[in-house]
Amino acid sequence: MTGAQVPGTQLPPGAWPWLHDLARWVGTWLFTPFYRVHVQHGERLPATGPVVLVANHSAFVDGPLLFGLVGRRAVFLVKQEMFDGPLGRALPRIGQVGVRRGAPDRRPLTAALAVLREGGLVGVFPEGTRGDGDMAAAQHGAAWLARTAGAVVVPVVCRGTRRRPGERRRHRPRVDVLFGPPLDLPAGGGRAGLAAATETVRAELAGMVRELDALRSRT
Repeated sequence: MTGAQVPGTQLPPGAWPWLHDLARWVGTWLFTPFYRVHVQHGERLPATGPVVLVANHSAFVDGPLLFGLVGRRAVFLVKQEMFDGPLGRALPRIGQVGVRRGAPDRRPLTAALAVLREGGLVGVFPEGTRGDGDMAAAQHGAAWLARTAGAVVVPVVCRGTRRRPGERRRHRPRVDVLFGPPLDLPAGGGRAGLAAATETVRAELAGMVRELDALRSRT
């Protein structure tokens, strides 16, 4: 991405605000023919101010689904491989930021930090990759962003988007999205403080996954 950030957009450089807003509008209804989406406690997500939205990740659709659900401009950290395919030109235009997994590159965090300092929302999948979505591990980026920017951390978990190996194709499966209350991260400094904050994020998301799985088993 090149160029200066446009003040007031809460989007990174190179984004087209009008296209971002159009994509969000499309995201509000795009998945209706494919999923029965049930959102719980969406009111826990602040409508304004800097927010780091932390989410579990078990299917490709998690990011686009949340993008359409949050109700405000949202910049997600997306694996760089997505920018090398058909979506490569569209993702930067709608304000999404590419991350090279396993590579030392601070540019994505710097771009996300600028968005937060402008009062925007940044979405992060702390697991760093798709899996079972049970939050067995987490990386430090989300906690670092929140602590550096003084942003609110809001956890959210999705269940039902992933079709497990061997499972038959499902017709409009139920998808549950649960927003948690904002997290209080430990205030300690240095690597130990960052590790403690990251574990707080991981543990909260893991607990919410268990809570949502238990709820889904009863419905």
